[in-house]
Amino acid sequence: MSAVIEIAREVTDELVDALARLLPQLSSSPPPSAADLAEIIADPESTLFFARVDGVIVGSLTLIMFRIPTGVKAWIEDVVVDADARGHGVGEALNAAALARAAERGAKAVSLTSRPSREAANRLYQRIGFVIRDTNVYRFSLEA
Repeated sequence: MSAVIEIAREVTDELVDALARLLPQLSSSPPPSAADLAEIIADPESTLFFARVDGVIVGSLTLIMFRIPTGVKAWIEDVVVDADARGHGVGEALNAAALARAAERGAKAVSLTSRPSREAANRLYQRIGFVIRDTNVYRFSLEA
């Protein structure tokens, strides 16, 4: 099973449908609408990658990049691979594409978070070179 990694450059029904199928495997947040996807794709700081196996979209990852006074920062978010495609290198291929893009755009490091319960994902991140940081991650919810 070999994955082909692409960057979303336009909103298609296929992409909307794929994310509606994939994202519930990651989060209880509602999947993005076509308008949401158009905004993400148009944002120069966001890169939405997706993976195809045998022509079918089986995974996605979003790379966010931004400049702050200490340099260019990069974050990987919303990594998801369809349950039927896991364990075949799709997640690794998505991450490799994102890391290459971040390096091209001048990031010195790329960060991500992953719930401890996502054991296979955490093993993947460590295997490809991500290192657990000794830090506190805080979240302030702006939603009621």
